[in-house]
Amino acid sequence: MHDSIRPGQVWLDTEGQRIHAHGGSVLFRDGTYYWYGENKERTDGKNGIWHWGVRCYASQDLYNWEDLGLIIPPRPDDPASSLHPTACMDRPHILFNERTRKYVCWLKIMNRDGTQTETVLTADDLLGPYEMVREGLRPLGMSAGDFDLAVAHDGKGYYFFERVHSETIVADLTDDYTGVTGYYSTHFPHSGPPHVREATAHFLRHGKHYLITSGTSGYLPNPSEAAVADSWHGPYRVLGDPHAGDPSGTSFHSQISSVFKVQGKKDLFVACADRWLPHLMHLKYEDYAPVFERLFHPECTAEERTALLADFGARGLLDTGRDTSVADYVWLPLRFDGERVRIEWRDEWRIEEFD
Repeated sequence: MHDSIRPGQVWLDTEGQRIHAHGGSVLFRDGTYYWYGENKERTDGKNGIWHWGVRCYASQDLYNWEDLGLIIPPRPDDPASSLHPTACMDRPHILFNERTRKYVCWLKIMNRDGTQTETVLTADDLLGPYEMVREGLRPLGMSAGDFDLAVAHDGKGYYFFERVHSETIVADLTDDYTGVTGYYSTHFPHSGPPHVREATAHFLRHGKHYLITSGTSGYLPNPSEAAVADSWHGPYRVLGDPHAGDPSGTSFHSQISSVFKVQGKKDLFVACADRWLPHLMHLKYEDYAPVFERLFHPECTAEERTALLADFGARGLLDTGRDTSVADYVWLPLRFDGERVRIEWRDEWRIEEFD
């Protein structure tokens, strides 16, 4: 039994097995927390398996998690499916639609042709079964990367996503949450990686809308960025990197996945992040940032790109061949100085420490 959260350490479920809810989110329903995410238990970096479905866990104390199994299983018999184990499926997000009484799950799919699309599924119960209702969705006609979903108090839904290698988009969802209406706003434009923002995590505090994002450097971590606005569509004011005291510039060697508020606490928000590559904690952001900047520079030639990628491969820094089955989790409480967000390192912490 666990009685604390220990960021970056191996987290086991109530049966003593590694938790596999990567790129995950936490949803609270009827007195229970549900933590769901990418199941990487079979992803050894060599067998071509990117995922083995979406797995969900349940907890009452946020320390001890019961494995509820796969709520969205893979489709190993359908190579063309976005749920085939070799398909690059990331970052599931689930909303409950009060009007339709449906759970709606969006999945990001990185396609072999370089585009990124969304798969949308619905279910009558959080634990499934889920029915696929959209596949190959290009929201607003865009290649859509990492994202978050959120619902306003009036039931209106919003979709925050990275327009791949370009900017952040905030789009209104349709009434059933399975698509977008066409109304959207744009934020944080950049010329290319690693500065383009991805892995958007939205949360609402004291009437203010916050976004915490990462840069774009694959599984290699980078400085996070917090921003705040007075409304869903902003404009958002950039507040800077919330990871106070991290000299590595790697967000404590992790990438943000989501933020949730702890029930019954006045002001306790938890930032959930993945430490995708525990074996590379000796690296600093400055060790690889210049390579990403050059790779995506418009003057980078094909020959130079090939040479840069070969050097990356020789240093073991390419995303291919990653054993993400051993990725760990970095859960840390948020601290606020006025509007400013702080995430400070703690080797161990407890929910009970907070009012």
